Amino acid sequence: MLSRIAESLFWIGRYIERSDGTARILDVHLQLLLEDPWIDEDTACRSLLAVMGSLPPDGVETVTREHVLARLAVDRMNPSSILYSLTSARENARRAREIVSTELWECLNTTNARMPRRLQTDKVHEFFQWVRERAALAVGVVDSSTSRDEAWQFFTLGRSIERADMTARLLATRSLTEASGPSWTTILRSCGAYEAYLRTYRGMPSARNAAEFLLLDRLFPRSIIYSISRAEECISAIDPREDRVGQSNQVLRALGRIRNDLEYLPIGDILSELPAHMLRVQTVTREASDAIRQRFFPTQAEPSWIGETS
Repeated sequence: MLSRIAESLFWIGRYIERSDGTARILDVHLQLLLEDPWIDEDTACRSLLAVMGSLPPDGVETVTREHVLARLAVDRMNPSSILYSLTSARENARRAREIVSTELWECLNTTNARMPRRLQTDKVHEFFQWVRERAALAVGVVDSSTSRDEAWQFFTLGRSIERADMTARLLATRSLTEASGPSWTTILRSCGAYEAYLRTYRGMPSARNAAEFLLLDRLFPRSIIYSISRAEECISAIDPREDRVGQSNQVLRALGRIRNDLEYLPIGDILSELPAHMLRVQTVTREASDAIRQRFFPTQAEPSWIGETS
């Protein structure tokens, strides 16, 4: 497959997943700001922007919900915003039009055309729900109409790496305001994991069990371990070489390190330093993305995203 086509498919998967993940995180935290009058809105909004790798607007002394929405939802110049992600997914589909199915092209084209350029504050929940539905529709179209060849592998590889990153960011927001932060029940619901969690643990969410489920459950598709394992499977299918000694595939080396760190550390140790471990996941997904670019897209310019915490 041409590297141009493979790169476009990889980034379509990432951008679709990024729009979905950003909508979920914003929905949880903006709703929390509405419901809890004791939260310091400026501190909470600045912390949320930091977790999402965005800077506060220049010259603004107090950051409000409106600033967060403008920056992370409808800012066409911010690579971590929903609008930028959906626009970029559509542009990459146009570049790979000879491979992308008509159904996926129409889905992304329609989504981009209907994306509002300005949001009403009383309609944000409906907007986030719409973004999640459109992302689910795009993924469903790919899963139901694409052969499990290299095209599907690159698309799924992009989605898996981005999902691990976005789940890590969502878990990192749990510690932003600690006592007034989102409950674990809210976090689980935002991932669509609440019912799956209840079937697994048969009880109300506790910090230990909920974190363990979203981090380490091998059967739940939004857990970090599941996403990393799926990415490893895709890389192995795309580049099936086996080394006699060690592992020369830089992508698998990066993903394997973080998977081992999470699987073999006691969950209590992870919880005690959750932001640091989630930052480590984000760093590894960035390293894996760089390794993928160097291995498969060496002549292409890397799409930028400032969603990196320092």
